[in-house]
Amino acid sequence: MFIRSLFFIAAITFSFANSIHAQIAEKAEDVAPLLVGETFPNIEVIGTDEQTIGFLEVLGKKPTVLIFYRGGWCPYCSAHLQDLGEIELDIIELGYQVIAVSPDRIDKLKDIELMDDINYRLYSDASGELMQATGIAFKAPERYGERLLDWSGGKNDGFLPVPSVFIVNQEGLIEFEYINPNYKQRMSGALLLAVLRVLKAESDE
Repeated sequence: MFIRSLFFIAAITFSFANSIHAQIAEKAEDVAPLLVGETFPNIEVIGTDEQTIGFLEVLGKKPTVLIFYRGGWCPYCSAHLQDLGEIELDIIELGYQVIAVSPDRIDKLKDIELMDDINYRLYSDASGELMQATGIAFKAPERYGERLLDWSGGKNDGFLPVPSVFIVNQEGLIEFEYINPNYKQRMSGALLLAVLRVLKAESDE
């Protein structure tokens, strides 16, 4: 049986009430993410073209590999984004697009695109509304406060997303998720491709 959710928390209690997803957890281990089978909300984000757009429009009725990351200031996030870039063509060949979302302001996203030679689309959720609705936002340690305010253009008042990978279908429904409160541990490109191949094989049956 294919395991569709990799959520690396030793002990966690899930609440299925929709309201819990909109809260900011006290710490990374306490997040309550959307589950496989649920659909992403149509909350607005901003693209590097500086246009505001509803998130379901971002998905554009296409199967999507969706990444939430802490910010371009995080070396682990930068390495993960570069890793995705190296396998992007393989992902596209399997019929998926790649989208990444962070609290970073637009000019920071543009810098990341240039420095890391990223071709897939980056979006800003500086206020954290989408991340809160997804259930992956938590209160950042105080040492990050000034940096988060700077990188978000003053909109991030102290939250971080747990680094996450969601695979969603063309309707925005979650088919797989990888969520790890240890920000140093990321889903490898090899594992992601393996999961995508399984999902594609299932959809082709």
